Amino acid sequence: MYQVLNDLNKTSGVTGSMLVGKDGIVIAADLDERLESETVGALAASITDNIQKSLDRMDTSPLSQVTIEADNAKMFFSDAGIGILVVTTEKQVNIGLIRLEIKNAVSKLKISN
Repeated sequence: MYQVLNDLNKTSGVTGSMLVGKDGIVIAADLDERLESETVGALAASITDNIQKSLDRMDTSPLSQVTIEADNAKMFFSDAGIGILVVTTEKQVNIGLIRLEIKNAVSKLKISN
């Protein structure tokens, strides 16, 4: 699990990654030291839970990924089966590359589970 996060963090523009349970409990983290993993985990669980509830009301397929863009960074929350894969990046990043690497990481996490 940590190897998957470590490999993901080698992607250009990625500043950190973590896996959290859908309850917000941190399973594994390799985040930038300026970010508190518990806070990011709780945020990821809350955001994805609220979005999934909205999707359920609209009879839409399950949530697969959420992207948040802020002034200085981007955050990607992806369903990884056993939890939520959180990836933080720089503001200017190749989103296509990041999404491809996240897809690969999610596949590895699902296989190792």
